[in-house]
Amino acid sequence: MTIAVRNPRTGAYDAAIVPPSDAALAEIAGGLRAAQPAWAALGLEERAGALMELHAAITRHADAIAAALEIDTGRRAIARQELKGVLSSLAAWAGQAGQLLPDGWTQGRSMPHLKHRPQFAPYALVGVISPWNFPLTLAMIDTIPALLAGCSVLLKPSEATPRFVAPLMEAASQAPAIASVFEAVLGGPDTGRGVIAAADALCFTGSVATGRAVAAQAAARMIPAFLELGGKDPLIVLASADLDAAVTAALRGSVLATGQACQSIERIYVARPLFDAFVERLAAAAAACRLNWPDIQAGDIGPIIFEKQALILQAHLDDAYAKGARVLTGGVLETHGGGLWLRPTVLTNVDHGMKVMTEETFGPIMPVMAFDTVDEAVALANDTLFGLSAAVMAGSLDEAEAVGRRLQAGAVSLNDAALTSLFYEAEKHAFGLSGLGGSRMGAAGFQRFLRRKALIANMGGPAPLSAFAEDGVMD
Repeated sequence: MTIAVRNPRTGAYDAAIVPPSDAALAEIAGGLRAAQPAWAALGLEERAGALMELHAAITRHADAIAAALEIDTGRRAIARQELKGVLSSLAAWAGQAGQLLPDGWTQGRSMPHLKHRPQFAPYALVGVISPWNFPLTLAMIDTIPALLAGCSVLLKPSEATPRFVAPLMEAASQAPAIASVFEAVLGGPDTGRGVIAAADALCFTGSVATGRAVAAQAAARMIPAFLELGGKDPLIVLASADLDAAVTAALRGSVLATGQACQSIERIYVARPLFDAFVERLAAAAAACRLNWPDIQAGDIGPIIFEKQALILQAHLDDAYAKGARVLTGGVLETHGGGLWLRPTVLTNVDHGMKVMTEETFGPIMPVMAFDTVDEAVALANDTLFGLSAAVMAGSLDEAEAVGRRLQAGAVSLNDAALTSLFYEAEKHAFGLSGLGGSRMGAAGFQRFLRRKALIANMGGPAPLSAFAEDGVMD
């Protein structure tokens, strides 16, 4: 069955993909699995060298990959930033390969005649199912460390943004050591289920609803599933915060990439003494943002990539308006050139009875509430089923940190917002419905693709059975 692919700037279905048959998918997975032992046997340093060969190949195909990403997402600058980020990630992982794993013998503490050392066994085949909002970044964020760990990788990108895959895989084919252990398949949910059925470990980035289904299928096969799911990230602006800095962080953290990012700020709580001035400045800054239409090389706000997401945005706005929310700027879905757009939208008179304050919106909507005490702000921020990330603006780092430590979220940006979209070195776990499994950030993002074995050596003689005899027990 052919799947039509929509262009987010024009609204036209101008491309199509054909999912593989079950037999074809099984053949691809089998080939990757067969190639993995030789790949793992190369060792870390040689695999790091192969990643740099992939780096060189992607660099040669940079224009083609970026052009395809641009069509997939309707964004030019961010497409180029995605490409730059992946190249930086390849170099960073390759550069730290020698420091990623402990080694050597360790003497036992309770039994000094024993010593132990680790051995790390990679999963043979890792499945990666990636979303549409940052197609290249989120396809490669798990793929790169999995390859470095010695795994083969089978990637299934979103069917909404598949165009970048052809030039990416053309680049991969020119990195000989990588070509046999990295493959991509295009398709919808059935193809995703096939990837899970074939894999030994699974990485999924996407919605909570789909994440639940992925987790259930993985659990039935007793394979690990690393899930990076949705968020409803809060920003708290304390009374001591610099007002201009708070507005700057709130706007960028909320509407960058049209708010189509899991770590975007989706609800803002402001100390009452600052509330009126904050809202006034935020609304002015939001109103000044420009759609990058008709010229893709100008403006700040790109199109809504996934058509179904526009329905969610509209539903959240309709619900908020019906319950008394006040819109200060934006707030209306627009059609330009066949694409769907939403200008940065500031809402006040909102509360937690509204979808826009409790459900993931995934768009450039900024609902703002006032609070009277820090305890109230913390309670509001923690009143969620999600826990991906959060942010605090304050007059000092110590004050921001004190509040940040009370928030139930995996990463907290202090005196800024949405820093996990820019900085990948700090390990973190998702709270609540925002995810499951080991950190994809920091060294743990590599180690989760390895099963740890313990080699335990006895430096003395084996204990005889008589050492455990019942008549040898002393009071």
